[in-house]
Amino acid sequence: MSSFWTIWISVISLGSILGCYLLLRWCLSNKTGVEEGKEMSHEFDGIVEINNPLPQWWTYLFILTMVWGVVYFILYPGLGSWQGLWGWKSSNQGILTIEEGKKATAEAKEQGLVVQYDREMEHAKETYGPIFAKYAQQDIETLAKDPEANKVGQRLFLQNCSQCHGSDARGGKGFPNLTDNDWLHGGTPADIKKTIMEGRQGTMPAWGATLGEQGVKEVVAYALSLSGRQVDQSLADKGQARFAICAACHGQDGKGNIAMGAPNLTDNIWLYGGTERAVTETVMNGRHGVMPVWKDILGEEKIHVISAYVYSLSHTE
Repeated sequence: MSSFWTIWISVISLGSILGCYLLLRWCLSNKTGVEEGKEMSHEFDGIVEINNPLPQWWTYLFILTMVWGVVYFILYPGLGSWQGLWGWKSSNQGILTIEEGKKATAEAKEQGLVVQYDREMEHAKETYGPIFAKYAQQDIETLAKDPEANKVGQRLFLQNCSQCHGSDARGGKGFPNLTDNDWLHGGTPADIKKTIMEGRQGTMPAWGATLGEQGVKEVVAYALSLSGRQVDQSLADKGQARFAICAACHGQDGKGNIAMGAPNLTDNIWLYGGTERAVTETVMNGRHGVMPVWKDILGEEKIHVISAYVYSLSHTE
């Protein structure tokens, strides 16, 4: 935090307490010239104002809040760079990587600092760790049939995966639908878990410069025809000859390659859209998709439960 903001926060915070004290002191002083308990000159509709002091309970409560404010600023961080006598803070600020977070947590523990976030994470680990350990002993197919485990997996999914795949796991443009049986890298329990643990990177090269505009039209026509779409047959016939450069990944029959994450072009399921325009853009400019690595963030036991939940979405029976 810069010196400006340190001074600004300190002045505003302490100034507010001082202002409240001065206001209370002014209200407690009798500046009317009329003895307390006597009638004043203000009258309206037969009602005469009496010069009464502030209620004592209200005054004491007001003083208590000011005292608490001062004590709080002494014990806790709040005045600029002041860290407080108790060494408490809500979290380790300025953390950019998982490694930095782990290092900061270890250092805070060695120094005896009270980091609220770290304490809550430790408490959560102690409370829920045994539950995840129990689930980890079961294979994913068995766990996928456990309603309670699926509820846990769903909550983890909503917290960590729904931003890309949607709360219903049906995905969106560029993000796979997890409720069907179309899997770029395989849909077995082991494949799903590996995908979440280690992440995936899928790259579709840009073929515009190689094929040219006309060549792209021909390849797109043939690719769309593989899934039974109506296309210009003359373009599709020419595209079939050019498809050799695509077959290296998608196979001669266009059914894809799980080992490479190359999609099946015959099922009419399109990750980036199946319109002629969308497929043309894919072939012309290429695509690059990234599934993040989650093993260092969630850990294997939580990923095991998420994998079971994801597996259950496409295996409802």
